[in-house]
Amino acid sequence: MSRVVVVGAGVGGLTVAARLAARGHRVTVFERAGVVGGKLARYARDGFVFDTGPSLLTLPQVFEGLMPVPLDPIVRHVFPDGATLDSCRDPAEFASRVRLALGPAAAAEWDGLWRRAARVWETSWRHVLRREIAGVRSLAPLAWRLRDLWAVRPGQTLRGVGVRDPRLRMFVDRYATYAGADPRRAPAALLAVAYAELAFGGWYLRGGLATLADALLARCQDLGVVVRTGSAVTAIDAAGGRVQGVRVGGARVAADLVVTDVDAATVYRDLLPTPRRLARLADRSLSGFVLLLGVRGRSGLAHHTVYFPADYDAEFDAVFGGRPAVDPAIYVTVPPDTAPAGHEAWTVLVNAAPHWRRPDLAEAYADHLLDVLAARGLDVRERVLFREVRPPGEPIYGTAGSLLRPSNRGPVAGLYLVGGSVHPGGGLPMVTLGAELVAKAAMDGG
Repeated sequence: MSRVVVVGAGVGGLTVAARLAARGHRVTVFERAGVVGGKLARYARDGFVFDTGPSLLTLPQVFEGLMPVPLDPIVRHVFPDGATLDSCRDPAEFASRVRLALGPAAAAEWDGLWRRAARVWETSWRHVLRREIAGVRSLAPLAWRLRDLWAVRPGQTLRGVGVRDPRLRMFVDRYATYAGADPRRAPAALLAVAYAELAFGGWYLRGGLATLADALLARCQDLGVVVRTGSAVTAIDAAGGRVQGVRVGGARVAADLVVTDVDAATVYRDLLPTPRRLARLADRSLSGFVLLLGVRGRSGLAHHTVYFPADYDAEFDAVFGGRPAVDPAIYVTVPPDTAPAGHEAWTVLVNAAPHWRRPDLAEAYADHLLDVLAARGLDVRERVLFREVRPPGEPIYGTAGSLLRPSNRGPVAGLYLVGGSVHPGGGLPMVTLGAELVAKAAMDGG
């Protein structure tokens, strides 16, 4: 039986904690916030409840014990020319929708993209997502499978896939933002994200996705995991090439294994300074500007709707240049069951650079976004009962979406990393798969 410390009570940390506790290890989770869940958080006010982190569940088969509700449309896409495309789980039906909304030329392009996305997904699932990846050498087996290697094409960007229809290009480009990346630089392998969403569907948990954190916490507690909120880990102790424990509020907590569920940059900059590994994390992902609205009346909106701008590249130029986008894509989430009768709880999200230099601009930018929505035909300004503005903070997924993420193994024995900033990447299913990899590695290797 090992003494295990988990730093951070996000989905990855709680999943690892539960798996190791189920194997008989003594597990303690330290979380600096007052609640668990990490990015999977909620905000409640006056009978309204908002998911302030992820709002769409994909790959439900990765999770245990959930009863998710399927969404159709998964996401409604509204393009600058007024065309609307509803994504769905049925590939044939979605192909038909592409043809009806965007025309036969776009439908022909989509057919080729979909076939390639399927190959990328199959390759990723077999060789990448469910195994540890320690570097480029870990992908060497692909060199013996030319079909797989050709599907992934490591040197090609998502934009380099060459979609001609501008609306379909916007649709594909948006999947780069799932990894916090610029589609003009992100790997074409992110087509796997599109495939996962459209082949396995988009889902919702009644009461909001933050209920997943509640379920994970309950499972941890049932297994005897000690969860201490309001407890910030300030350092990881190591000696002789092996982890020894952590520092919490000036006190040392001994451990045989330490698993961190915080950004890899935080680990290598603050908790266990490792300049060489930190230097590889300079290309940071985007963040998000969030506007929570308590809205009077019913809008008839889909659960998820994205309103695209006239110039998507201008948005990426601004965001990755450290500036607010003047005319951004706006993502609106309106769950069916998180507001009082006759009202709606809206979450409005736009891509943003991390840590604005002028946080005082947040309220003005919120006003601007409501004006932009009104100009695009969705004027909610007179129906807003209250609003909560969340300026951008840390990068959503650490480093921008490169083909290879940082390793799950730390620079000393017994130290492991989990979460969206490390392999296999960001998003609830990827983080959960990463937690499974880390739990297995910890049990096998100690």
